[in-house]
Amino acid sequence: MLIGEHKHTLDTKKRLSLPSKFRKELGKSVVVTKGLDSCLFVYSVPEWKKFALKLGELSMGQGDTRAFSRYFLGGAVEIDIDSAGRILIPDFLKDLAHLKSKVVVAGLGSRIELWDEKRWTQYQQALEKKADLVAEKLGDIGMI
Repeated sequence: MLIGEHKHTLDTKKRLSLPSKFRKELGKSVVVTKGLDSCLFVYSVPEWKKFALKLGELSMGQGDTRAFSRYFLGGAVEIDIDSAGRILIPDFLKDLAHLKSKVVVAGLGSRIELWDEKRWTQYQQALEKKADLVAEKLGDIGMI
């Protein structure tokens, strides 16, 4: 399971080192795609295949599902993890997530999210202010 928050540096060649504790679970390559909330999603190839299959099961007759599939599948790139445990972030994804030098690598179970450190901090601060409300909503649907 991919969990925890790690801070890493995006080097001048747009390479990002993945946490060593994540590498074994991820394998030799990953799929990086557009995420939500101005971040990137990173999946192991097997997890990506599961996610892509679920998207493929959505009705093509619905405009929202077509758009959702285009967003995630069209923006996805399979990237090899090099011998030093780094991935090369393509420019269009780096720009989309506003990644600068400092990047937060957050493990979220079946995927990783890559965040610009400043944006991550702002997001976390906003979330802390409404955590109780979110917990109540999750309680209403039986999650907690």
